[in-house]
Amino acid sequence: MRKDSASQCDAVQSLASPWLFGREWLRDPLRVGAVAPSSARLADAMTQGMAANFGPVIELGPGTGVFTAALLRRGVSAAHVAVIEASESFAAALALRFPQVAVIHDDAARILHVTPFGLGAADLVICGLPLLSMPQAKVLRIVAGSMRVLKPDGELRLFTYGQRCPIPAAMLSRLGLVAQRRAFVPLNMPPASVYAVVRREQPI
Repeated sequence: MRKDSASQCDAVQSLASPWLFGREWLRDPLRVGAVAPSSARLADAMTQGMAANFGPVIELGPGTGVFTAALLRRGVSAAHVAVIEASESFAAALALRFPQVAVIHDDAARILHVTPFGLGAADLVICGLPLLSMPQAKVLRIVAGSMRVLKPDGELRLFTYGQRCPIPAAMLSRLGLVAQRRAFVPLNMPPASVYAVVRREQPI
């Protein structure tokens, strides 16, 4: 086996193990936000309703690719999925694991500038970022940018370990958005709630 091929195999294997996640958490726990990758149950809740004809989908902060894999299992075309990941290690491993998915190594707050689908084109933005640990100005850029890349009836879907939506009520009101809890996943570690954020005039 060629040395570069062996390195690629090693990278894919490390992505499937907890070691890459743990290493990134040790480097920057606030950016990673969780102490373990999201569970399969949370991935199912975050991708509920996805199907082969769905997309485009943009994922923010995919980490080890748990939600990305769930999207593809539900039949969403890899050509209709883009992920934006700030960690160089995560992004490199994701590109090897999902070669047909657009893996963008950048800050999620720059979603307007790096989306490959254009503005107003996406059906869904999935956010796996620890919004509660981020400065409010950055959260505003992420949420406002996400809504601009979504179709008028598109949805921003996110999860939190907290008791309420991680986007402050004042920010939702300012942007003309509403949030509704869609699912509670008690067997995730820690337990998590899934929220859908849509434009106020859109029924949820």
